[in-house]
Amino acid sequence: MLTGVAVQIPPGYAGLVTPRSGLAARHGIGILNAPGLVDAGYRGEIRVLIINHGTEKFEIQRGDRVAQLVVVPVVSQEWVEVEELKTSDRGPGGFGSTGR
Repeated sequence: MLTGVAVQIPPGYAGLVTPRSGLAARHGIGILNAPGLVDAGYRGEIRVLIINHGTEKFEIQRGDRVAQLVVVPVVSQEWVEVEELKTSDRGPGGFGSTGR
């Protein structure tokens, strides 16, 4: 969905397009691939991939607030290839490995 909104994110920052909790709670409306990433170099219109998890039709009207943009700092990282990772208390445990 096109939003009609374009922004200029400053260098060193990124925008995260996130769902609005009220739409999800009341109507089952969410955003696919949330959060969506808007990097500092993007200059186009922000798009939102909306999904209806509810059981009823939901129409979006012009001016409806369907998402929110959170602007966060981005840390520049240089990756270093290693033969082996250092150990940690958690180890390689995946989903659900840190508790119930």
